[in-house]
Amino acid sequence: MGHPAILTVDDDPSVSRAIARDLRRKYGEQYRIVRASSASEALDALKELKLRGGRVAVILADYRMPQMNGIEFLEQAMDLFPNARRALLTAYADTDAAIQAINVVDVDHYLLKPWDPPEEKLYPVLDALLDAWQVTGDREIEDIRVVGHRWSEPSYAIRDFLARNLVPYRWFASDEPEGRRLLEAAGVGAESVPLVVTADGRAMARPSTADVAEAAGLSTTPGRDFYDLIIVGGGPAGLGAAVYGASEGLKTLMVERQAVGGQAGQSSRIENYLGFPDGISGAQLTDRARRQAGKFDAEVVNTREVTGLRLDGSARTLTFADGGEISAHAILLATGVAYRPLSADGVARLTGSGVYYGSASTEGPACAGADVYIVGGANSAGQAALFFARYAKKVTLLVRGESLEASMSYYLIQQLGQTENIEVRTRCEVLSAHGDGHLQAITICENKGTLETTVECGALFIFIGAEPRTDWLGETVARDDKGFVFTGPDLLANGSRPAGWDRDRDPFYLECSVPGIFAAGDVRANSVKRVASAVGEGAMAVTLVHRYLEAQ
Repeated sequence: MGHPAILTVDDDPSVSRAIARDLRRKYGEQYRIVRASSASEALDALKELKLRGGRVAVILADYRMPQMNGIEFLEQAMDLFPNARRALLTAYADTDAAIQAINVVDVDHYLLKPWDPPEEKLYPVLDALLDAWQVTGDREIEDIRVVGHRWSEPSYAIRDFLARNLVPYRWFASDEPEGRRLLEAAGVGAESVPLVVTADGRAMARPSTADVAEAAGLSTTPGRDFYDLIIVGGGPAGLGAAVYGASEGLKTLMVERQAVGGQAGQSSRIENYLGFPDGISGAQLTDRARRQAGKFDAEVVNTREVTGLRLDGSARTLTFADGGEISAHAILLATGVAYRPLSADGVARLTGSGVYYGSASTEGPACAGADVYIVGGANSAGQAALFFARYAKKVTLLVRGESLEASMSYYLIQQLGQTENIEVRTRCEVLSAHGDGHLQAITICENKGTLETTVECGALFIFIGAEPRTDWLGETVARDDKGFVFTGPDLLANGSRPAGWDRDRDPFYLECSVPGIFAAGDVRANSVKRVASAVGEGAMAVTLVHRYLEAQ
């Protein structure tokens, strides 16, 4: 098949020659440099490469080209070589267009012209793009296959796990021909769903998420016994700390029990995150952050539940549910929060069978033509309402409070009001959920109990409250009565340091009641519950970890 190609397209001959020259100088021995002077010429070159079985590693496209601009070109190029890494060449005035391209066609980078010297402004970007391409290349991705029943809670759990961890998979209903064939080939019946068939043909009936993670190639075992920094939780705060910790030379491990990205990773669209004026999905943001952490050699361990924390002299040791242990100089608690269970009758019985916590984006297409109800009044509920409105006949947002203004961002309230098939009903609660095998209806209480109605319901998504995942900490670190972790100034009572504090200084701003243990993001008492603030706290925590280590 020969060397993989790096394709560059620019209608300015001088720019086109210059970038081809710089690329050949650095990459000419390992890659074929293909130069085109127009988008149509570049597409013809890509089609020829496709027919000949060639591979394309990176595509560099100028934004301002006649007939077809760079974004439009990349949209078509993606159909031919979806795994090629993409960069946009722009003048300074086109920066807004470049940021838009990151959202529209998932451009990996943009380069400002001119890029002299290439050793500083071109080659480092290309090196990163080529490293990322080497992970998958243009090999055919062999998806995991999942056979299950739509209203099976274990089947939903496996689908949700794979989707949230960005693992490609194909879904087959157990009562459809291909699903039945896979069950028969595995020698099991419909009672054994979910059945997971790996890319190499291994069949697993009713597997655990740890089994699926291992089959999907997700890391489940730490590479060493001791680290400088261990981060518990893979949400925005944890990812921010992983990137900054590893990039600054700390041996860093991030432990996640369910899915990297946390609740933010489930968001269909985050529109108030700095640098993304057209918004970015939680999955995209998570994928970028995870790849960035990996670039700096931060380790990520999946499906490992932390159940305890103890002090071993200067070391801090975490214990896992399976009995394993791991130690570090410093620990960062970034476990976020979980949605509070809805205590209405029937909800627990139908969870995973029409009742879901969080966005559950895998259920979007299944909601086509249905009446969908969402419980909650914060941003996550509003984002979910906009997402499911694309599929459902109608989406009804049930809010317990008097209005949305106290809990939801203004831009989301405006968008909800402009979407025809979304209705917001305030002063409402769900009393019960009904259904035989799956959710079919819910009973709603309105106006503080003065009115009860039962309505048909195709799916119910719950976004209420925020419970920190900190029970496993026991009495090790100080927490408030809801379980949120006290840090920094909140630990000082009338100027006195917390009980047992053994340092001749006050706790650092994000430090817990035990030196060397820090907290960031939603799990921290009195934190701002926003993605940007969680990322910022994760980065800040690394600075404080350095201060702690320097004083050891």
